[in-house]
Amino acid sequence: MNIQDPAQPIFRALADPTRRAILAMLASGDRPIGDIAAKFDMTRPAVAKHLAILKEGDLISVEAIGRERINKLNPAALKTAQDWLNHFDHFWDDRLSKLKQAVEEKK
Repeated sequence: MNIQDPAQPIFRALADPTRRAILAMLASGDRPIGDIAAKFDMTRPAVAKHLAILKEGDLISVEAIGRERINKLNPAALKTAQDWLNHFDHFWDDRLSKLKQAVEEKK
């Protein structure tokens, strides 16, 4: 069974702590790659690879302004991940409620 999960590129992008740090940076404002690369102990091409994965997950968009490429957070894409996680939130609420009920009945 090979069903493509639409959330897969988002979770792939979110799986890496460097990419999560980049998203946190972009949450405070749009930035060119040079500004982002300056905050990390890695090469600019390495940062570019992280940005490409974030773009594949639709978590960022890139706008060309002259010679610069400005990276912008796309917070709406996080809704897909949030919706997926909310499913498990409801699951655990139900399970914990049943556990509480079972414990109280044994008292």
